[in-house]
Amino acid sequence: MEITLLTVGELAVNCYLVSQEDRAVVIDPGDDAEVILGVLEERSLKLEGIINTHGHFDHIGANGALKEATEAALYIHRGDAQCLQDAGANLSQWAGLGPVVSPPADELLSGGEVLQLAGLEFEVFHTPGHSPGCICLKVENVLFTGDTLFAGSVGRVDFPGSSWESLMKSLKEVILPLDPDTVIYPGHGPASTLRAEKEHNPFLTGRL
Repeated sequence: MEITLLTVGELAVNCYLVSQEDRAVVIDPGDDAEVILGVLEERSLKLEGIINTHGHFDHIGANGALKEATEAALYIHRGDAQCLQDAGANLSQWAGLGPVVSPPADELLSGGEVLQLAGLEFEVFHTPGHSPGCICLKVENVLFTGDTLFAGSVGRVDFPGSSWESLMKSLKEVILPLDPDTVIYPGHGPASTLRAEKEHNPFLTGRL
């Protein structure tokens, strides 16, 4: 498995290209579709899936262009499905960058699924808090956390549909029980490990 980080859009979203041999999955293609497609072409990768960790505009902006170019299936949790085609729900209406819309998902997730894509198994965890439909994706010893957990921080909870209580429950019951050596790849900022976050993240230490 190879993980390629592409930082996209004005909000510097971490878009991840997860590949094995000549097949790939993209996680959170928030913008800059031409850059993502350029990497796929350069490396002769067939895109098999597009997965959104949640439905905010900065994580879904390139969905349409990627689907049109590759016909890859689009996945999102059912709790954020409305965000794909509703500029108010995905917050782009309020961000001053123009409305962002996406094609509808090909498959709505509930959590608990294991997606077989690009010869890899993507285990889906429902982690509401930052948004009702936030998910994290575990592949081997890696956890893609979207805007649920960052290095040294956690996702914002001042948006419509956000909940501090739900976020803390997701962290306590879903993420923290995982192997502490799990590598964390968040939706913004640098990578970390679950062990480091347990020891140093001020939102986790002494709170859960």
